[in-house]
Amino acid sequence: MEEFVKTQILYGLKYLPKNLIKSYFIPKETAATRALRERGFLCGVCHPHEDFDLLREGEIQWVRFDIPFPLTPAGEEQPGYTAFKARCKSYADRGFSVMAVTPFPDAFLANGIDPRTPEWEAGVRRTAAFLAKDLQGLVGGFQISNEMGQPKFTLPLTLDEAARFLGIQAETMYPLRGDVLLGYNSAGPEAKLHALMRPYLKYCDYVGLDLYVGCFNGVAGPMWLFEAVLRFLWAMTGKPVVMQEFGYISGGAPKTRAQKREVLRSYGLKKETDARPIIEDVLSRLPETFQHFIRHDGGGDPARYFNLLFRSDYRQHFYREISRFTKIPGYPHTPEGQAKFYDDLIARLYRLPFVAGANIYCWSDSPRCGYCGQADCPVETRWGLVDCDGRPKPSFYAVKRQFGKIRAEKNARE
Repeated sequence: MEEFVKTQILYGLKYLPKNLIKSYFIPKETAATRALRERGFLCGVCHPHEDFDLLREGEIQWVRFDIPFPLTPAGEEQPGYTAFKARCKSYADRGFSVMAVTPFPDAFLANGIDPRTPEWEAGVRRTAAFLAKDLQGLVGGFQISNEMGQPKFTLPLTLDEAARFLGIQAETMYPLRGDVLLGYNSAGPEAKLHALMRPYLKYCDYVGLDLYVGCFNGVAGPMWLFEAVLRFLWAMTGKPVVMQEFGYISGGAPKTRAQKREVLRSYGLKKETDARPIIEDVLSRLPETFQHFIRHDGGGDPARYFNLLFRSDYRQHFYREISRFTKIPGYPHTPEGQAKFYDDLIARLYRLPFVAGANIYCWSDSPRCGYCGQADCPVETRWGLVDCDGRPKPSFYAVKRQFGKIRAEKNARE
């Protein structure tokens, strides 16, 4: 994990400043960006429920979710993939477009295709070709894998291996895609990934960006950071950019020192450093989901677990808090602050001619955190436009308002 962080910093210093400056001196649109805008700015949401009428009311036209691994080693269609296709058809029949995320490296490994071996390429190409052909008429876009460069999605691949993993799929799918959009994404600028992908950009219709300012890493972030990273990607790749994931947490607050001491005591600790020599014992007391991610991101090395748990963003999960520094100034982590975020940011995104769409993360609040498994952890439970009972939050109406303006403008042009 430390190597991924080091790479982010070094390549960021190499590519970010010059491309950000460059973005102010190059055209803000091309024939490709105009074509995507004329086709329609992607107004979407990630991980929807089948609330078709409410989705339509919210002016949402795209939905984004993952593709299960399609075939068994014997070449038979897997049940999960069959259900995925049926789900895609249910959306397509109602006029929605699906942005489908292709399987991650660990799914290939689980199905007998190891992207680290010399024999891997044929299996990856075969899978990519199958998806490109089999999902015609069911999906409107492909995102190849997800956030290469983020350890939880990339490991056990290196970033060089991950870029090749993306690139050969793009190369394979491009001539088979028909009018389905094709691209990949990054979490934040991830400069080395985009540098490695340069030979494959000719096979991409767009480049995706996932960015969560003021929600992670225990730091504040300004709203203008979205435009800065988008400008970097535009200058670096020359491709239309789709915000594949972005959002803002609608609840959560910092814990007091006394409350944090109580959490530590629940694990038999007086202070954080007490966990270092007994980190395996501490991990064994965490929820199973939490254990999995710590061990996965630590590469199976116990020496890394302490820093992951107490010196990374997992610290917020451990204490079940949003730290006092984690925010965008002027946008509190409240339902109203979340709504203001969408009202302001969607309008800003649409004003950038090289931005081709926005998929909001996500449709619904969650009863439990997907990373630490705890019900009272705000970090991954309060992202939704609707609550756990499917009732619209203020952010739903903000999104409806902004996506509605975009749709009205397109209709007026036509």
